[in-house]
Amino acid sequence: MPERNPILITGAAGDIGAVSRMMVEMLLEQGHPVRAFVRRDDERAHSLRQDGAEVFAGDLLNIADVTAALKGCRRIYFSMSLSPYYTDAVTLMAAAARAQGGIEVFVNISEYEQSFMTFEKMTAPKEERRAWLGGLVTDWSPQQRAHWIAEQVLDWSGVPTVNVRAAIFVENPLLTWLPLGPLSNGELRLPFGHQRLAPIAGYDVAELCAKILADPAPHISKSYELNGPELKDMHGFAEDYGAALGRPVSYIPEEVDDWNQTFVDTALAEHPHVAEHLKTLTRLVAGGGYRGVTDQLETLLGRPPKTVRWALENNPRLRKI
Repeated sequence: MPERNPILITGAAGDIGAVSRMMVEMLLEQGHPVRAFVRRDDERAHSLRQDGAEVFAGDLLNIADVTAALKGCRRIYFSMSLSPYYTDAVTLMAAAARAQGGIEVFVNISEYEQSFMTFEKMTAPKEERRAWLGGLVTDWSPQQRAHWIAEQVLDWSGVPTVNVRAAIFVENPLLTWLPLGPLSNGELRLPFGHQRLAPIAGYDVAELCAKILADPAPHISKSYELNGPELKDMHGFAEDYGAALGRPVSYIPEEVDDWNQTFVDTALAEHPHVAEHLKTLTRLVAGGGYRGVTDQLETLLGRPPKTVRWALENNPRLRKI
């Protein structure tokens, strides 16, 4: 039976294809009232209203705004764009949820390398960390660390939480934004050598989170690790890009630091936090990170994860090439 209290979805004004935006649509279609937390009351907010959502415009770093947005809600999905203040925002939402009381679930999205970011490995000597992380990096990005800390904060808060730990998204800028220039010439230029990845489609994460919000009781205090359906090397990715674009695409491997300088530093010079996160990701992947695959999404949704090819074929950025 649909929840009658509004479900609070943060980050709801994301671009088409963003997890929060898709969740709003899914929950509304199921008959659940949704309160969409947005940063600005703009055209995207207007679109949410047209779909049937209640819109709250505010700042996730302002406790008064957060408390007002949460009023009357018992179920929360928290997401925020890459930010050096991410942990602050999670903490404020947790504090507001605890102060209000009556919260049934706080669905928290986490994006970090699950096999390496354990307390034991994060506190190991530098040499051991470098060996575990493939020799190219000894620490995690500030954004990955923020996600890990956010889980600790939510645990301490006592708010009923579900952690959804997604691997790299197919929609990650590394895969569907930064390499678009070379792709227009039939080249997939990435610094991942012979490594294999199983990135997950944002649609799958949205569907699972919507399912948890619609019926949270079976999921409380659990953490789910999500991946795509299969590990695939970059030549396999090139075939998927080619299928999505309708023309041949070849994989051209590049050196990690050269790629970061050419693609990340150039595009994100004014956003150092985002740049540092993405450069760390490239080093982690190139060193063999993010190579695990689980069956948790298939078990929870009763279907296999969407393929990389499906996600690319449905990606609005690629349609513009």
